[in-house]
Amino acid sequence: MNRIIEYMLPPQRSTVASEVDSLFAFINIAGFILFAGIMITILIFVIKYRRKSEDDITPVITHNSILEVSWTVIPIILILIVFSWGFRGFLKMSSPPANAYEINVTAASWLWEFRYPNGGITVNEVFVPVDRPVKFIMRSDDVLHSLYVPDFRIKQDVLPNRYTTTWFQATSTGEAILYCTEYCGTAHSDMLATVHVLSIEEFEEWLETGLEVDEDMPLADLGRQTYTGAGCNACHTLDGTDRIGPSFLNLFNTERELVDGSVVIADEDYLRRSILEPMAEVTAGYPANMPSYAGRLNERQIDGLIAFIKELQD
Repeated sequence: MNRIIEYMLPPQRSTVASEVDSLFAFINIAGFILFAGIMITILIFVIKYRRKSEDDITPVITHNSILEVSWTVIPIILILIVFSWGFRGFLKMSSPPANAYEINVTAASWLWEFRYPNGGITVNEVFVPVDRPVKFIMRSDDVLHSLYVPDFRIKQDVLPNRYTTTWFQATSTGEAILYCTEYCGTAHSDMLATVHVLSIEEFEEWLETGLEVDEDMPLADLGRQTYTGAGCNACHTLDGTDRIGPSFLNLFNTERELVDGSVVIADEDYLRRSILEPMAEVTAGYPANMPSYAGRLNERQIDGLIAFIKELQD
């Protein structure tokens, strides 16, 4: 059974993964046995009861009590087993331990924001300790999203105007991919995040130093790092092609026609407003769905992103 699970599913990297996989394997094996049994029975009947001559007459069979009870009781037993097994797992996965480390998660088109108890914020990557329960308290800034980490076997819808929660306890260090699995718009498939599972010591050290921005890094280099880390690459390209938003290539100091018909110059002030108040000046021809990065990026990251855009000139 373990070989089958390893072949079909991602690695088990949380405390609930083995339980989820065991139920998955049971359903598949039971389904295969039933399928094989039905197919074999059909073949036997086709061969044994085939019409052998023109005089063969199909007998009239009104019922078979043993057969009718069997095909009713056996499926009910299987359904009750799957239900009770799944319900126990559901109760466990929906009841985080009291000592769980809480991280607030905000989903927006198309990024994931993670806020830590010490006030730190990361975008499109989250850092968690190994061998300790972690609870995600989640909400959406716009439409319906869904948080899914295959390695941890967790999946939970993220809704606007209300909180949902999920939890996990990672069993090994390393990285895992976090997906949005509820279609949320054009860049849905690019709405990814990386889960970094650290040892307890590394996690405590990261909380002390990892949330600080390198003050010695050149602004343009910090901007390039922010471009990918904050999820700007999901909507804005660097090669001049349009995606959901305008490309950053040759953007600086160009005229931008807005949806109200006015024209503005894409100078530093315009870029800053676009980052912090994207709905204030929407460029004509593009959807008005960019999330605000106010509170998500610090001042140096914003300055770095502007410096990076300014350098993207042919």
